[in-house]
Amino acid sequence: NFLITKTWNPSLAMFKSLPHSTFASYSLSIIPLFLLMGQFAGLGGLSASLFRAASAWLGHRRGGIAMAAVGACAGFGAICGSSLATAATMAQVALPELRKHGYSGALATGTLAAGGTLGILIPPSVILVIYAILTEQNIAKLFIAAFIPGILAAIGYITVIAIVARLRPQDAGEPYPRMPYLQRFRVMLDTWPVLLVFFLVVGGIYLGWFTPTEAAAIGAVGTGLIAFINGGLRGKGFIEAILQTASATAMIFLIVLGAAALNNFLALSQLPQV
Repeated sequence: NFLITKTWNPSLAMFKSLPHSTFASYSLSIIPLFLLMGQFAGLGGLSASLFRAASAWLGHRRGGIAMAAVGACAGFGAICGSSLATAATMAQVALPELRKHGYSGALATGTLAAGGTLGILIPPSVILVIYAILTEQNIAKLFIAAFIPGILAAIGYITVIAIVARLRPQDAGEPYPRMPYLQRFRVMLDTWPVLLVFFLVVGGIYLGWFTPTEAAAIGAVGTGLIAFINGGLRGKGFIEAILQTASATAMIFLIVLGAAALNNFLALSQLPQV
């Protein structure tokens, strides 16, 4: 676009300063922190505990294991903020169970792909952070505005799974045995770290205890401690979490840089005025 309106030199000169001016923003540090929090949460076994808890309440229903996968994606999204990390992490936990109980490949992978999108909608969300930074909006207000759409999306996915399971029962596989209520509540107790991190991060923002960036840092430290206690950060776990976070952050930052370059092009070409 720049070469259409300008020559090589102005275009290259812009890219000498644009990356620094774009990425020097302190607000952008929240993105790798939330992504790191998601990596630590996966290594700490929080994704598996969420899936077990959701399965305890939904697994005995027709299509219930797929419903539980959506519920676990929603819970994991509340401590992750990334659809990529949510889909990848929950696929490792739920996909073997879905295949083991006879779910079709289409329903199993479709469930996890759809459930993964809850990671960018249910707060804390990396996409909402980027939108807030680019449009100079309040991050906390965007977080609270996304709660109801996120919950509605999760309910909608579960409803579709229930309909598909009744129309095509051969795709839904075998359900889990019904679990006694006392055992269900015991399984729910294993998810207390997820609730603690969620209320500490999101609740801390709304109660004014810390800024969104500080909340992301505290969440990363909290999930890191949980992962270390559970053994997930021992060996190569920590290095892998850092590399995965760096890779995802670089991908997101390239998109942000492209948006900044497009904004400059729109200003120079006067396309909005035209």
